Amino acid sequence: MLVLGVGALPLSGCSLLSPMPSIELAKATAGMATMAIGQGPVRATQTVFHDAALPERVCIEYNRALALPEFVPALIAELRDHEVQARVFEAGVRPGDEACPAWVHYQGLQQWDKPPLSDQVRPYLAQATLSLHDAGGRLMAASSYRSDDATLGMGKWASTRNKLAPVVRALLTGFEG
Repeated sequence: MLVLGVGALPLSGCSLLSPMPSIELAKATAGMATMAIGQGPVRATQTVFHDAALPERVCIEYNRALALPEFVPALIAELRDHEVQARVFEAGVRPGDEACPAWVHYQGLQQWDKPPLSDQVRPYLAQATLSLHDAGGRLMAASSYRSDDATLGMGKWASTRNKLAPVVRALLTGFEG
């Protein structure tokens, strides 16, 4: 035993010595499988698009009924990725047409379930619908996401932003793909 310990001293780096290497391998494999399932494919559905010009800025009407704290930041980030600036206002607050040439309204459904290989219940975004309206309230575009539509439910545990990305793209361009 002492010879093994002395022989290992000049080695640099970190080593994991486990009495059960197969258990460590199973843990690592389970972690990778969980990550792959969580990043499964998500897509936009039920898109309506009235070939309108892409707005440079929009106002988002805040929906207190959806208690998912990452929803609005994810929506703003996706809009910014499409070079659309966004501001959030309480429902019922209406700045003038100059400040808000277009409005985004959203609805969502949060559900709770256990992720694969976990015993902890977590919330996830099960459904979301975004609609884009001009300052006069006319519908310019709408698109949705449903976790039921994900292939084998694999997108269920994707991040809220990953779920919203194809919906925002469809809302602004009309393309679901």
